[in-house]
Amino acid sequence: MTLLIRPMQVDDLLACEAITRAAYLEVDRATYQRSWPEPAPRSESGRADWLAKSRHKLATDPDGCWVAEEDGVVVGLVTSLRRELMWILCSFAVAPDAQGRGLGTLLLDAATHYGDGCLRGMFVASQDQGALHRYRKAGFDLHPQMALWGKVSRDILPAVPYVRAGTPADRELCDSLDRRTRGAAHGPDHELLAEHFRLVVMDHSTGQGYAYVSRTGGVQCLAADNRRAARALLWESLAASEPDTPVEVPRISGANQWALDVATAARLEIHPRGFLATRHLKPPMPYIPHSTFL
Repeated sequence: MTLLIRPMQVDDLLACEAITRAAYLEVDRATYQRSWPEPAPRSESGRADWLAKSRHKLATDPDGCWVAEEDGVVVGLVTSLRRELMWILCSFAVAPDAQGRGLGTLLLDAATHYGDGCLRGMFVASQDQGALHRYRKAGFDLHPQMALWGKVSRDILPAVPYVRAGTPADRELCDSLDRRTRGAAHGPDHELLAEHFRLVVMDHSTGQGYAYVSRTGGVQCLAADNRRAARALLWESLAASEPDTPVEVPRISGANQWALDVATAARLEIHPRGFLATRHLKPPMPYIPHSTFL
């Protein structure tokens, strides 16, 4: 058997998407809350979003994207970014039938080498035990995260002043808030995020912040300079949900208790879900990271 760890190419993306679809679904089915809908395979729109994000990563950070190949067949992948002095792990998966042979360690080594010289590192991790052990051995702190989930009653939504629709002119403000909260700007990632989500902004003497809001409601990424602004932006995202459809807000670290205050007021359930992995960085606050671009 011939094993090769090599740079990812655009032609590899369909195989990589299939690997992540199978591997992530396996973890989701093993760890989901029993009161939630059973995890389903990635939808066609989800596949399109994954491919768009991966093409973006290959365009901005080709040296951070690698695949494992056995006898000419792609069986694993890793993608990572450098944003200023921050290294970010985006995707990491090995095909279920190729696990247990050390491929994950080789892929992670290739990606972390791309982060040489970065002062900080951060990524979102699932509850996959083998991966968690690799991350800890690589020097990352693991911070438990929570997810908020439930239907949002219209009668409890507060008035949210000073929040407006964002525009491309707000990009500098967003990057500034990124640096103040997580230590590095999103830079080119804001353009892709704005294509997939609705940007809302607060820029007032009482506080500054931004949030990317999902089509079905809920925050996909949020940064603010104080808790009051962060709470207002989270409420704005909850107001975008359908009253009869549960909304989910994942990736809430313990440092962001302000989000749990909103969840309590909104009568949302609070569940443990995954980890935030950081190196030389405290969990950002007030901040909710994006699943891929953090």
